[in-house]
Amino acid sequence: MNLLRKLTLIAGTGAVALGAGHFVQQKAETRATADVPGVVVSDISPVAAGPGDVAPSLPPLAAPAALPDLPPQDLAPVAPQADVLAAADPDLFDVPVAPSLSVPGIGAAPECDVSLGLVPQPGAMIGISLLAPCHPDQRVVLNHSGLTVTARTSASGALLSTLPALKALAQVDVIFAGGERVRDTVALADFSGVKRFAVQWQASDAFQLHAFENGARYGHPGHISSATGGMSGQTGTVTLLGDATVDLPLQAEVYTFGAAAKTEIVLEAAITQATCGREVLGEAILAVDGSVKISDLTLAMPDCDAVGDILVLKNLLEDMTLATAN
Repeated sequence: MNLLRKLTLIAGTGAVALGAGHFVQQKAETRATADVPGVVVSDISPVAAGPGDVAPSLPPLAAPAALPDLPPQDLAPVAPQADVLAAADPDLFDVPVAPSLSVPGIGAAPECDVSLGLVPQPGAMIGISLLAPCHPDQRVVLNHSGLTVTARTSASGALLSTLPALKALAQVDVIFAGGERVRDTVALADFSGVKRFAVQWQASDAFQLHAFENGARYGHPGHISSATGGMSGQTGTVTLLGDATVDLPLQAEVYTFGAAAKTEIVLEAAITQATCGREVLGEAILAVDGSVKISDLTLAMPDCDAVGDILVLKNLLEDMTLATAN
């Protein structure tokens, strides 16, 4: 049964003033700038001031003749000539209104287009680039050929991640909480000969994958496990996938086979207060040269008296290899 069926997914306005003015250029301006002929002062004689030098007195001026009296006239008030204003050009007094100004991006809602891009990366890995502005800080599910893990978008709705490819022509679906889905495909040129084994689970139903290359013993060179910190062995590697901080996290561990002559795969499930006395569910995935086989894992955990113990599952690789062959 596919994990998606078995596990729950949570999914300037400006006014323009119009006026007219008349400017009168005074002749004084011209005079001020005209050439003034040179004045030569000569033959200056001093004159002594004295009694004999007083100017003769002028005769008195005659009084102005009186103006004849004019009969009074009635001055009728002048009525305003409304017809003159009415006959004026109506457009003369129209004040044009400036168009309103708007600045793009201020107060506007963000664009909600979702963009998903896939790029091939070394080691038959899939580079994932997601832009979802209207899905900030949200849980999303990444699915590739049955390999299903959760991730979280950033505060801007972006996500950068990687997945180990299980097929040469890799298709990845990104599923949002509301059920919206986006998909893309990428071809991997270096996929030839890739063999991978994965185990995946939900929330506290955790499994740990251990690979023992060329007869390696537990904790010795050639023992590869995320639980022991040895993520890379003599030839193979283990990749831990999934964001455990989201609601209902989906996680997986993927072992990529190297050139070791022999590799043994072992799965462990710790008995905890969250798992004791019930069934623990998961899935095992085997991918060989693009052929993908998925098997359900169901473990009946012991009672809570056994908390702290570990269940060990062996021979899964052999069993799945035989099932794939048949």
